[in-house]
Amino acid sequence: MTDLTSLTIAQARAELDKGSFTSVELTKAYLDAIEAANPAINAYVKVTPEKALEMADVADTRIASGAAGPLEGIPLGIKDLFATEGVHTQACSHILDGFEPRYESTVTANLWRDGAVMLGKLNMDEFAMGSSNETSYYGAVRNPWRAKGSNMDLVPGGSSGGSAAAVSANLCAAATATDTGGSIRQPAGLTGTVGIKPTYGRCSRWGTVAFASSLDQAGPIARDVRDAAIMLRSMASVDEKDTTSVDIAVPDYEAAIGQSVKGLKIGIPKEYRVDGMAEEIDEVWSKGIEWLRDAGAEIVDIELPHTKYALPAYYIVAPAEASSNLARYDGVRYGLRVPGKDIVDMYEKTRAAGFGREVQRRIMIGTYVLSAGYYDAYYLRAQKVRTLIKRDFELAFENGVDAILTPATPSAAFGIGDQDMASDPVKMYMQDIFTVTVNMAGLPGISVPAGLDHKGLPLGLQLIGKPFDEETLFRAGYVIEQAAGSFKPNRWW
Repeated sequence: MTDLTSLTIAQARAELDKGSFTSVELTKAYLDAIEAANPAINAYVKVTPEKALEMADVADTRIASGAAGPLEGIPLGIKDLFATEGVHTQACSHILDGFEPRYESTVTANLWRDGAVMLGKLNMDEFAMGSSNETSYYGAVRNPWRAKGSNMDLVPGGSSGGSAAAVSANLCAAATATDTGGSIRQPAGLTGTVGIKPTYGRCSRWGTVAFASSLDQAGPIARDVRDAAIMLRSMASVDEKDTTSVDIAVPDYEAAIGQSVKGLKIGIPKEYRVDGMAEEIDEVWSKGIEWLRDAGAEIVDIELPHTKYALPAYYIVAPAEASSNLARYDGVRYGLRVPGKDIVDMYEKTRAAGFGREVQRRIMIGTYVLSAGYYDAYYLRAQKVRTLIKRDFELAFENGVDAILTPATPSAAFGIGDQDMASDPVKMYMQDIFTVTVNMAGLPGISVPAGLDHKGLPLGLQLIGKPFDEETLFRAGYVIEQAAGSFKPNRWW
């Protein structure tokens, strides 16, 4: 029999319907794979075998009775940012030690409603702050990909590095992830997986640990474009508990797969050709343009003039919101508590011990830009820049552009503990240079594997779409996927 863990969601769903195997058998195959691989890859921080097998057993009963949901019996990994009732939910931070919520996030509740099975909680950068998955309290995640002829451990990207690595290494059929400045698309690009950040408001944020509330959005990381479409349909919903969620019907995204892109106008922004970008990124971008042109799309050059201000504006807005959101972690009600001589001392000691260095850095930046003397100079100005970035995209779409094609990352995966990145936080922040604009404007963006560099490492392309037009991204993304072909990491773990 084919290795069950190599099947896509679409393939596994079809075989489950035919009775080729049961969800319990499929789930056991994944649990065995996790047991063998996780000590090397460190994608999971908590595995839930009893819960998984119990959910799989229920799924088998529903399949047998003809009442199967869209994801019935499909085993998934859940990023440690989503609240899962009675199960470890700590945003991979020491400050949330032992926290097990008594409620379920709306996104995961939607997945369980549709029959999915939970394998466990996935590693991530602490509070989703990072681009390499090295800031986790539970240690770095290792990318399943390695450069040709090298044993060097590489980062999987961040913050959803555990999600991307688990999908790439066949340790779950797909995974939930979140994207505040590129945290779905960048790790997808570095691991040869597909990741989509939907339009802001498409998925509920209720029950998801907040980083920057006006930027955060949940989405899936999956093996291919079709699986991402299947996942997003289940994850997306309006939610009365999240007033920023939008009451627009969720389409059948899977129906968009394979539709012609003939006549679509694809914009190519000159501002995304940045200094220091690897030559191979430019080459794969050119290939993507040709693939879409060959499929019948019209390629047009566009200008997004305020792109150069996106990264500095993002690193003002996001830390400002983080400093506000993370003020609630004080050692009083839940999580870590370090005793002090009085309550202020307890606050200080708990937060000093509980937050890692990157989270502390961003809280301090955020507190600084929100302080009385600097609010207008920094935060207010960054919000004005954000409006201009959003307007750039609106003008492109008003001029008939249906989607925009850019690179997903400025480079392939780099080494864990890379000294250049470790010594200069700005170099790490530059990893988000192609992705932050999408969050600032609230738009949907998808990363699709498009090729390998000379070291044999995956490179991704990003498609940016109009608000709530994820279907066009799936259509165009599928064209790139079919032209690029599939590639998998060589198993070393």
